[in-house]
Amino acid sequence: MSLSTLKDCTPPNWDLSDLYQGSDDGSLQDDLKRVKADITSFVADYKDKVVELSSEGMYKAITRFESIRDVSDKLATFAYLQYVIKMNEEKNVQFFQNISEILTELCTALVFFTLQINQISDQRLSKLLESPVLQRYRSWFEHLRLFQKYQLSESEEAILQNVSGTATAWQRLFDETMASLKFTVAGHKMHMAEVLHKLSDSDPRIRKSATQALCKILKENVRLFALVTNTLAKSKNVEDKLRGFAQPISSRNLSNFVEDDVVDTLIDTVKSAYSKLSHRYYGMKAKWLGTKQLNYYDRLAPLPNDDGKEYAWSEAVETVLEAYGSFSKKFADYGKLFFDNNWIDAPVTPGKDSGAFAHPACSSMHPYLMVNFLGKGRDVMTLAHELGHGIHQFLAKEQGPLMCNTPLILAEVASIFGEQLTFAHILKEEDNTQRKRFLIASKVEDLLNTIVRQIAFCDFEMRLHKERQMGEVGVERICDIWMTTQQESLGPLVKFDHGVRYLWAYIPHFIHSPFYVYSYAFANCLVNSLYQTYLDGCEGFEAKYLDMLKAGGTLTYKEVLKPFGLNPADKGFWNKGLSMISTLLDQLE
Repeated sequence: MSLSTLKDCTPPNWDLSDLYQGSDDGSLQDDLKRVKADITSFVADYKDKVVELSSEGMYKAITRFESIRDVSDKLATFAYLQYVIKMNEEKNVQFFQNISEILTELCTALVFFTLQINQISDQRLSKLLESPVLQRYRSWFEHLRLFQKYQLSESEEAILQNVSGTATAWQRLFDETMASLKFTVAGHKMHMAEVLHKLSDSDPRIRKSATQALCKILKENVRLFALVTNTLAKSKNVEDKLRGFAQPISSRNLSNFVEDDVVDTLIDTVKSAYSKLSHRYYGMKAKWLGTKQLNYYDRLAPLPNDDGKEYAWSEAVETVLEAYGSFSKKFADYGKLFFDNNWIDAPVTPGKDSGAFAHPACSSMHPYLMVNFLGKGRDVMTLAHELGHGIHQFLAKEQGPLMCNTPLILAEVASIFGEQLTFAHILKEEDNTQRKRFLIASKVEDLLNTIVRQIAFCDFEMRLHKERQMGEVGVERICDIWMTTQQESLGPLVKFDHGVRYLWAYIPHFIHSPFYVYSYAFANCLVNSLYQTYLDGCEGFEAKYLDMLKAGGTLTYKEVLKPFGLNPADKGFWNKGLSMISTLLDQLE
C-alpha cells in the first residue's frame, strides 16, 4: 500500500498469513511435528555431552538450537496474535492455550543445554571462543555467564519450566476478564480501550463519567485481580528465593544487564524530582482549568480552547512516516513496510486487547504491531512509539534467535526516539502560537506519564512485592499502597476520589512483566540525552543509530551508548535527561 492510496483507508487488520493461513493450516501441524522431532534428536545428540564439545561441535549445536527456537517462536507468535485480537472467541482461547502447553512441555527438554554450557570452565570457554565460528555468539555466552550464579539444577529448572504454564493461566484469566468488562459512560456501553480513550475527552462530564465507570467496574472485580496479583507475586517470590536474588527487582535488572545500583539511582533521582516536575505541572494545569485543585479525572484533560485535533488513519500514518523521514529516509522506508504489508492491527474491536505492542515474532519473520486507533493525538504518538519498536525488531533480526531480543531498557529507546521525532515534526509544522502551547503541554504530559508515572508504578510494585514476602496482601492494603505512591507522584494539588484506589488493577505490566515499567523512564531519560546529541550535530549520528538498532541484544547499554558519548552510570546523567521536562515547563509558564 503506498501513501497515495492511504487517503481512503480505515485502520487495517493485520495479515497473519505470512505465519500460517489459520489454526487448521497443515503447515502448522507439520511445524509442530518438526519441533518435536528436532528436540528429540537434539536431546539424544547433546544431553550430558555439552561440556566436551569442540568449537565446531558447539557451533553445530547452537545452530540446531536456534532452528528449534525459530520454529517454536513462529508457532507461539501465531497462536498469541490470533488470540489477542479476539479473546472473546473460545476457539482462539483454546488454540492459544493448547499451543502454549505443547511448546512448554516440548521445550522443557532443552533446559539442559544452557545449564551445561555454564558448567564449562572459564578457561575452556575462553579457548572455545577463540574459534572464528563462535565469535558471532561471544556476547550470548557472556550473557549466559551472568546468570550462572542464579541457575538451579537441571531437574529444578525443568520443574520451573513446566509450572510456568500455571503463571500463563493466571495471566490469561486477567486478560480475558479485562477483555470481557463492559463500562457505561454517559449512558453508552463501552469496552476498556474506549473508556480509556474517554479519560482525555474535551467534556469534563464525559471524563468524570469515564473515570467513575472504570473505578466502579474495577472495584466490582477487585478481589479477582487481587488474587491474580498475589498468586503471581508469590510465585515470583518463591523463584527469586530459590535463585538467590537480593531484591524482587533484581531478576529484571539482570535480564536488562543493568546493575541494581544504577536502577536505584534512576528511581531515587526521579522521585526526588516529583515536586519540580509533576507537582509543578499539575499545579499549573489546575490554574489553567480555573480550580485550586486538579480533579484526578482532569489529569488528562485537554487545555482550555484546545480543539483536540482528530486524525484520520491516513493522516496519522503520513505524519509518523514524514517525521521518521525527516531524520532518515532509510528509517521511514523500514517503517513503510508495516503499512504496505498489513503488519499492523489498528481498529478497536470487541474482545481485542486494549493496549498496544510490537511483537517480534520469530527471527525469520517480520514483526507485527497492534494499536487501538481512535484518532486522538495520543493515538498518533502511540503509533509512532510502536513503529519505532517494530523497526528496531526488524533490524535486529540479523542477530538470529538467540541475540535479536534487546534488553527492555534499550528496547524502549527506538520507540521513544520515534515519539520525539514525531512531536518535533508536528511542532515544526504548526504555525499557530496557541496550538504550539497545547502541543508542548501534551508533550510534558506524555513525559510525565512515561517517566514520573512509570517510576510511581515501579515504586508500587517494589512495596507490594516486599509486603508479599511476609504473606498475602489484602485488597485494601494493595489499594493503600497504590494511593500512597500516586499521591506522592502527582502531588498535593491533585484531588483523588475514593474510586481511584482501584486503578492499579487494570495495569497489565504488573501481571505480565513485573518491574518492566522502569524501563520506560530509563529509556525516556536516555532518549532525551540521545536526541540532544542528535540536535547538536553528532557526526555520523544516523549510521550510529541504525547500527545500535541492528545490534539487538549483542551489546550492553554502556556499549551501545559509547559511540554517542553517553554513560548512564554517571550520576548526573539522569538529571540531564529530566532537564528537558523542566525546559518545556519553563516555556509554558
